[in-house]
Formats: sequence, C-alpha cells, structure tokens
Amino acid sequence: MPIQVLMPALSPTMTEGNLAKWHKKEGDAVKAGDVLAEIETDKATMEIEAVDEGTLGRIIVPEGTQGVKVNAPIALILGEDEDPKALEQVKAKPALAPTATTPSPGEPSGRPSPPAKREGEGAVAPPKPAPAPRAGNGHAAGERIFISPLARRLAHQAGLDPARLGGSGPHGRIVKADIEAAVASGGAPRAAAPAARPPAAAPLGAPSALPSYRKEQVIALAGNPPYTEVPINAMRRVIARRLTESKQTVPHFYLTVDCDIDKLLEARAAIAAAAEVKVSVNDFVIKAAALALRKVPEANASWSEDAILRWNAVDIAVAVALDDGLITPIVKNADQKGLAQIAAEMKDLSARARTGKLKLTEFQGGTFSISNMGMFGVKEFAAVINPPHGCILAVGVGEQRPVVKNGALAVASVMSCTLACDHRVVDGAVGARYMQVFKKLIEAPATMLL
Repeated sequence: MPIQVLMPALSPTMTEGNLAKWHKKEGDAVKAGDVLAEIETDKATMEIEAVDEGTLGRIIVPEGTQGVKVNAPIALILGEDEDPKALEQVKAKPALAPTATTPSPGEPSGRPSPPAKREGEGAVAPPKPAPAPRAGNGHAAGERIFISPLARRLAHQAGLDPARLGGSGPHGRIVKADIEAAVASGGAPRAAAPAARPPAAAPLGAPSALPSYRKEQVIALAGNPPYTEVPINAMRRVIARRLTESKQTVPHFYLTVDCDIDKLLEARAAIAAAAEVKVSVNDFVIKAAALALRKVPEANASWSEDAILRWNAVDIAVAVALDDGLITPIVKNADQKGLAQIAAEMKDLSARARTGKLKLTEFQGGTFSISNMGMFGVKEFAAVINPPHGCILAVGVGEQRPVVKNGALAVASVMSCTLACDHRVVDGAVGARYMQVFKKLIEAPATMLL
C-alpha cells in the first residue's frame, strides 16, 4: 500500500501551510532523509524530509498551493517493488484549510463549505432545514450557507451579505460568479441592523471592537488619491493581528533611561583590536539585558490567567527587519554566553532569518524581547510588547549629546533605552530596578565579564 506523506505541523499552533516547492518529482527515488519539499509558514520556509524509502509515486498537492491543512496528504510514496497500479486504489486528495472555520482578519466567521463534487465521485446534497421565510432570493434565516472561500472574501470586500444571495454552484453553493453578478446589479440587500441595545460589559482583558474599513472606504476617506496596492502576505497579517491584540489586551507602561556608552565603545574597539572579533553595540545590549534579568528575575516573566510565570531560563528574542515584515530569532541562555558567542550567533541567526531558513525553535518562544532601531538613526521609541513576553526593550541610536559631569558641561555618547512593561506582570518599581541594573551594566561593560 502506498505511503502517504502528510502536511507536517511545524508548530503547536499551526493549522495550515503553503507548499512552496517540490525537490522531488514523480518517479524519483526517495531515501530517508532526502528533502522532499519546502513548506511556508507565516514566518519562514522550512524543508521537510522523507522518513520512508521508495519512489515518489504521486504528488497530490502541487507546488504553489496555499492553505493546505495539517495532516492532509500531499504525496504518495511507493514501496520497493510496489506496483504503480496501487496508486489507483488511494483516493487521497488535498484538504485546504476552510476560511469559514478559521477566517482571516476582517472576514465573517461561519461553517466550512462542502467540497465541490469531483469527476468520478458521488456527492450527496446536504440535508436542508424545513422551509423558512427567505430574505430576497437568498437563504432562510438560520440556514447553513454554502459559499466558496473566494466568494466569501469577495462578498466581504463588497459589503454584501451572503445570506441574501442565491448560489449557482453545486447544491446552491455561492461562487465567485454570483458575487460578481450581485455587484454588477447594484448589490444585494444587506442584513438589517439589529435593534439597539445597551452595550454589555466586556470581560476584563477582552479586546474592544474596532472599526474595520474596506479598501474602497479607505480610498474615499483619503480623498481618492492615486495609489499602488500591495498584497497582504501571511506574515503581515500575523504581525497586524498579534500587535493589535497586544495593544488591546496588554496594559503597557514605559520607562526610559539614558545610558553613557563611551566606555562600551572603548571596550568594543579593544575587543576588535585584541581578539579580531567584531562585536556590535547590540551584542552588548543583549548581554546586559540578559544579566539584568538574572539580577531582577521578576522582569523575566509572563502573564497567564492561572499564575504569573517566572522563567528560569533567559532567552532573548531580538527583532530582525525583513523586506516584508520582521522576525525575532532567539539567543537562548544569553546570560550564560560571552559577547563573542552572542555576536556569532546573532550574525548567523540574522543571515538565516533574511533567507527564511530559521528553524521553528529558533524564532518561536523567548522570555524577553529587544528591538534596536539605533542603526536607523532613531533617537528614542516605545515598542509594542510581543506576548507572552512581559517586557520589550527599545534601543535608540548612540549619539553625542551635552551632559553634566561633576557639575560641569561635557559631551558624551548617549543611548536612550525604553522598557515597555506588561503591568499585569511587572510593576513600576520592578521595571525601574531592572532599568537601573541594565544602565549600570551598559555604562560599566567590564562588569559583564565577571
């Protein structure tokens, strides 16, 4: 019996993936450990390897397919000396993730649409409820609506209510042509607004409803200027969703300190001259942030509904800018590593992050975040917390500024750093103590070596 190759779950929360590329073609010999294909997640492209030997008999999911459900078959491998006719006995077909059960941001939720009837397959029309008053030529109130994912998205963009549309697809399924026809005819009637009622009190920590604008509304509000449309990729959607949730549900507060980095710059130059190791200012920041967490462990924590979790490991997630978003590779146990090791790891992680070659464990997780925009000349900024982290440290540019030393005016290289704290986990006094320790380490870099 042919062996099914399944879409792997590359993270505990992954429900679907995109099949970016096949490295084998039908008829190729396959050995355990051979790279079969590349799978795209919202953050990276990862290779999947064969665990069985034989011949790649059939590719079920062609490369370029998006939204393939986890554990759906994507290919079949024939065992040694297995007759290719055995492939005909396997009815495996790709399962695409239904947008109805996991709607993309801004789309209405609903039930999954039934699969379209395929040639050679029998199909049974789903049972319908007893006739009920219908809205126009659409569906009865409470009736299950069968609509393709593309049609649902187009209906949402056009502001149409699928419940008030008729479907011309199999078993009355609403398809793209039905949406286009409705738009061409001036649109279908929208659902009546419910009677006003006093707003219910939202549970503590629940995100508040925010206005959502369709593209046409945004263009009109902007005054109809010319524009270039940039498609929203999976990474950008995840960034938008997570940061919106963070600002809605996490009570941020901010603490800023100015650090004199003259001694740090001298130490950096001395290390480069003596050991020929290129250590960046950011590497010093990572080391100082990690050591400060060891001295103020209350800041190395996350909120949960059951308990505050104080982490025993110090894993620093460092934001790296990509062309279409950002990713946070992790320096694990950063408090236990020297500056040279941190520098080497960050160089490797950053390079592989920009080519989408990070392993899942290298960018998911961490206990604390750092975002450094000093290389862009940004003096000071406040970053958004990346849940479940309890804090994120925003680092500005190191620049010469006038300062007062020993009662006299002087010039020093100063770097502003702002800590954003989750007030559910880190109180003001804890955050202040953390920044005091961090500032002392940055201003006396030799103490990081003790």
